[in-house]
Amino acid sequence: MTLALETQGLVKTFGGLTATRDLSLKVERDARHALIGPNGAGKTTVINLLTGVLRPNAGRILLEGSDITALPAYRRALMGLSRTFQINQLFADLTPLETIALAVSEQRGEGMHWWSSLGRDATAADEIGLLLQRFHLTEVMNARTATLPYGKQRLLEIALAIAAKPRVLLLDEPAAGVPEAERQDILAAVASLPRDVSVLLIEHDMDLVFSFADRISVLVNGALFVEGSPSEVARDPRVKAVYLGEAADA
Repeated sequence: MTLALETQGLVKTFGGLTATRDLSLKVERDARHALIGPNGAGKTTVINLLTGVLRPNAGRILLEGSDITALPAYRRALMGLSRTFQINQLFADLTPLETIALAVSEQRGEGMHWWSSLGRDATAADEIGLLLQRFHLTEVMNARTATLPYGKQRLLEIALAIAAKPRVLLLDEPAAGVPEAERQDILAAVASLPRDVSVLLIEHDMDLVFSFADRISVLVNGALFVEGSPSEVARDPRVKAVYLGEAADA
């Protein structure tokens, strides 16, 4: 088993509150791995620890075998770790075309000249066009991001994460708040992510989780509670009792 991302005994406390408890999580290379759990289980805290937004009180984080526990967020991003956010972090006054052009140019080391590179670099222009097409943004590529339907904004954020050419991608509730009419585009976008990118998905939408993941970890009170294939997790009576709110003997 080759690991893309691993935590070893990860602990994070906020005063008297323990958000993660001795968490050891393994995400295999090229995996489609979901992290689920009830509200307050510590899922977003885990994402923030993995990406360097928070520092753990104890434990280690390994990215493709390299210890990144003490590295700042930008160093982790340069090493191939990318993420989306529960609440969009987008440039409201830019268009999707401008936003993706900026991301592609930055990844190519041309961030200072991102707009001019569109006209003189056919390879960059092709890459931008493919991202707009893949994430169903072509028809709104010249609209201000602030005016886009929420589902399109979520798609744009995933496109931005992919533009960074990550080896490991963390998706923090990509379907959260998306109206039902736009939800299918999110499902399709997540399903079509490049197979050479290892993905850790945090999501409450069980349709998305079970259609996407080949492995599921259940987090309860900051600790790993159950882990296995989607069918194993779906059948586990402890998951039904704690996460789905059903009786343990149901």
